[in-house]
Amino acid sequence: MPLLIRNADIVNADSRTRGDIYIEDETITRIGADLDAPPDTEIIDATGKLVFPGFIDPHVHIYLPFMQTFAKDTHETASIAALIGGTTTFIEMCCPSRLDDALESYQLWKSKADGNSACDYSFHMSVTNWTPSTEGQLREIVADGTSSFKIFLAYKNFFGVDDGEMYQTLMLAKELGVIVTAHCENAELVGRLQQRLLAEGKTGPEWHEPSRPESVETEGTTRFGTFLENTGAHGYVVHLSCEGALNAAIRTKRRGVNLAIESVIPHFLLDKTFAERPGVEGLKYVMSPPLRHKRNNRVLWKALAEGHIDTVGTDHCPFDAEQKLMGEGDFTKIPNGIPGLEERVNLLYTYGVKRGGLPLQRFVDAASTKAAKLFGLYPRKGVIAEGSDADLVIYDPDYISVLSAATHHGNFNYNGFEGTEVDGRPSVVTVRGKVQVRDGQFVGERGRGHFLRREKTY
Repeated sequence: MPLLIRNADIVNADSRTRGDIYIEDETITRIGADLDAPPDTEIIDATGKLVFPGFIDPHVHIYLPFMQTFAKDTHETASIAALIGGTTTFIEMCCPSRLDDALESYQLWKSKADGNSACDYSFHMSVTNWTPSTEGQLREIVADGTSSFKIFLAYKNFFGVDDGEMYQTLMLAKELGVIVTAHCENAELVGRLQQRLLAEGKTGPEWHEPSRPESVETEGTTRFGTFLENTGAHGYVVHLSCEGALNAAIRTKRRGVNLAIESVIPHFLLDKTFAERPGVEGLKYVMSPPLRHKRNNRVLWKALAEGHIDTVGTDHCPFDAEQKLMGEGDFTKIPNGIPGLEERVNLLYTYGVKRGGLPLQRFVDAASTKAAKLFGLYPRKGVIAEGSDADLVIYDPDYISVLSAATHHGNFNYNGFEGTEVDGRPSVVTVRGKVQVRDGQFVGERGRGHFLRREKTY
């Protein structure tokens, strides 16, 4: 059935216009004033609402074996939560360990999503070692349509790569024209600091941040930039958390290096005092890079408004409170991460746009368009335009709610933003023209999501 959205206040990354949007065969086919439509067309009146392109989360973990446990979400639960929050596409990290076969792992991750996701999806392929078969397998993965690699300069002996492996990955990526995303820390320093703190009896979650301080992230970001500069590869720093790393990345950009910067919603709104709370409440807030001193929140918001930070993701890691207790008495054993896939868009709109003065177009760019361009999905995704996929978020800016584990839709039992007030929510969300969400409820088709193959990057 065709769909017509009338009286739309259409907000793209570079424009804001009013008009109607007509959709047929999963695609936006016409945009204009007072469009006509066949009698069988479903009509949605968007008066008083904002209409955004479907939002893209460029950094999520759903299937994730980590620290002797598994993340709690399934692709069904995660995708439904994403859609209710306005995210119509996510890019999942495929994260095999150093002992796993890369191609087998890629196929496993794809099989977990296939037929189970209600929204569209793609992958970053993690390179966690370099064996004689690695190059051929990565070529096959890129030929399948995956547009990015991921490397970890952390988690030594598990996910982490050494400098030689980073160089080989970057050289291959340069040849293949794909982007390399990087978790930027210094694995050796983190390991040494962890050992020293534990030996001193400093075992609680409040010691996680001192074990991987801002200087360690700054060093990793600087080193990644140096390798990009000397290979000519295209890079992307994930979940940047602090002023030192930000300045290092900006310096790299100013040297003409092709580098993009991502930060994630917890680093804009939370700080290290959350991990200093007693008991399991502190354990909940352990992520890497860690939550930082509060002064960094202001720095990141300013950098986002000025365009230094390109994208805002989540690093969604859905572990529950019981799993976090695995690290009680030893902070190095706490499963890392904070969920946020459902909350990202509403938090970014509330504390960026509504209460923070972030320009509406910059919000759309950082939460949708820039990721689509970087990872080969644009203009199919990330824009409301004729010929683009009909992924739309009709957003009610006046709706007020409070975030809570009691009402969220993920498959875990705590909310990292418990009690936080938000202004606005998606009232209607479509995926390729199919209404998947109405008024905060999933009403659509489970398993509708498609694996997205790279088109081109910008």
